[in-house]
Amino acid sequence: MTRVAALWRHPIKSHGREPLGQVTLIPDQTLPWDRVWAVMHEASKFDADAPEWVPCANFMIGTGTPGLAGIWATLDEVAGKITLRHDVLGEVSFDPDDSSDAAKFIDWVRPLCPPDKRQPTGLAKVPTRGITDTDYPSVSIMTTASHEAVADRLGYPLEVERWRGNIWLDGTAAWEEMTWVGKDVQIGDAVLQVVEPIQRCKHTMANPHTGERDVDTLSVLRDGWNHQDFGVYAKVIKGGKIALNDTAKVI
Repeated sequence: MTRVAALWRHPIKSHGREPLGQVTLIPDQTLPWDRVWAVMHEASKFDADAPEWVPCANFMIGTGTPGLAGIWATLDEVAGKITLRHDVLGEVSFDPDDSSDAAKFIDWVRPLCPPDKRQPTGLAKVPTRGITDTDYPSVSIMTTASHEAVADRLGYPLEVERWRGNIWLDGTAAWEEMTWVGKDVQIGDAVLQVVEPIQRCKHTMANPHTGERDVDTLSVLRDGWNHQDFGVYAKVIKGGKIALNDTAKVI
């Protein structure tokens, strides 16, 4: 039987992850509080006066700044504050919607950004949706079986946090989730329509504790399975609660 093994949200795109015990999905939205904010750089085309979704190249992400992979997050939904932690930088707490307070975060994260690369300038937010990599509000689904297949090919354990997934499922065959494209999946009380595989980038090469690139995950995927995909993107078509150990099935 397929069950929910883990739930994660990433309040600031590419800047920290947070495990959850349960979540209530909303139709046509990302996982609540997932990628609500993103970090702009000096070449960003995001317009804060007319905020709309723009591609991930407009933001600071792990593809160009691998050290970001070492950040962990805790969001206080009531207080509206985020606390980020990093083994080297320590901890910072701030209100991401307060520009002066958020400036503390920009100063805190700057040491992770190579001086010859793009630098963080401020936080972006689209009021109507999370800033996912897809141009539609998406939730990512991944399976522990596929993760274990990658780790087995490597010959040693691999951290699941590298994949930055929202919903992790146990009890499937490896790569079974790829056969769900175009189908609906009920997870707990929610129903999601699986849209497409997730093509992976260099962010997955970075260790989620050290931020160092230490595994060529992309070569492993290409050499083992002739693709560069891991996990699938889905749309929420029926809202509802999902909790750890809830069952999942294709319907």
